[in-house]
Amino acid sequence: MSRKLGISIYPDKSSLEEMKTYIEAASKYGFSRIFSCLLSVDKPKEAIKEEFLDVNTFAKELGYEVIVDVSPRVFGALDISYQDLSFFKEIKADGIRLDLGYTGSEESLMTFNPEDLLIEINMSNDTHYIDTVMDFKPNRFNLIGCHNFYPHNYAGLTLEHFLKTSQNFRNHGLRTAAFISSQVKDAFGPWPTTEGLPTIEMHRNMPLDVQLKHMVSMDVVDDIIISNCYPSTKELEAVSKVHLDLLNFKVKLVDNIPDVEKTIVTDFLHFNRGDTNGYMICSTQSRVKYKGHNFEVFNAPKYLKKGDLVIESSLYGHYAGEIQIVKQDMLNSGRTNVVGHIVSDEHFLIDSLKPWQKFRFTL
Repeated sequence: MSRKLGISIYPDKSSLEEMKTYIEAASKYGFSRIFSCLLSVDKPKEAIKEEFLDVNTFAKELGYEVIVDVSPRVFGALDISYQDLSFFKEIKADGIRLDLGYTGSEESLMTFNPEDLLIEINMSNDTHYIDTVMDFKPNRFNLIGCHNFYPHNYAGLTLEHFLKTSQNFRNHGLRTAAFISSQVKDAFGPWPTTEGLPTIEMHRNMPLDVQLKHMVSMDVVDDIIISNCYPSTKELEAVSKVHLDLLNFKVKLVDNIPDVEKTIVTDFLHFNRGDTNGYMICSTQSRVKYKGHNFEVFNAPKYLKKGDLVIESSLYGHYAGEIQIVKQDMLNSGRTNVVGHIVSDEHFLIDSLKPWQKFRFTL
């Protein structure tokens, strides 16, 4: 299973033309999943059916998977029973997200629906809800999880809470998802409040692609969905360039970097050593490949700063050619070359790297 990028649409807030234009544009940038919201829709059942069928059919033709957000209130308003989910198949949805759940037994029964729809449940509460659902022996191949998003400033999840609640689902081997938020000023979600729409509060004002990189680095959710409409073309393009299988840092190289040092930065798959320390991330394979190469001192400032990308000169003996990311400011011995810098927006990602975690650098 590979990680998917997703977008969100809000049929009660957008025209059909706007949604189709967005869906088509996002498809060209590699997006393949849609979160669609029924929670705030207030129309007759047949009108809803017609509207959702039109946009979902268009999305399916482009290869999207479509999950529709619902709740027991929506079930009641549309006269739908959890024992009969055929309405969602009729509108060409691949699954439904239960914003509010039942007792666990109902969710389990729903996963055996004859329409073979995915049943997605809320991941953001720190309870034994998922354990209860699993106790009722669901069809786990039709059970997935997704976090909430939060339109109010300071209302998003703490990083600690996000990691804990995500792990609750990972312990059961379930596919999971979470939201990141466009920074376009007038981007909107399903509710009147529009102060960003992230899952994690610390992401609220970060560039969209940096939020995605953090999600990838943490590796506790599978799919990552842009929550609000509409992100800019520039944001979509930036997100499309992010590696979805490992963390990639955006770096700026120094002007006078030699060819071998540049190759070490741009062409290697790097990993953090298992015996980590508090001052640097050490990636050692380059010193093995270039053993015997003369790494001259060409840019050795007195101090090394957090985010500096450094390569040891041959004056450091068997460390020659090793590339490191500086984690905190320190004195340079005079034998270490600064070859580039991780962009400042991504400095916090340095601290997220775990022992043996793989990463790359992009320009």
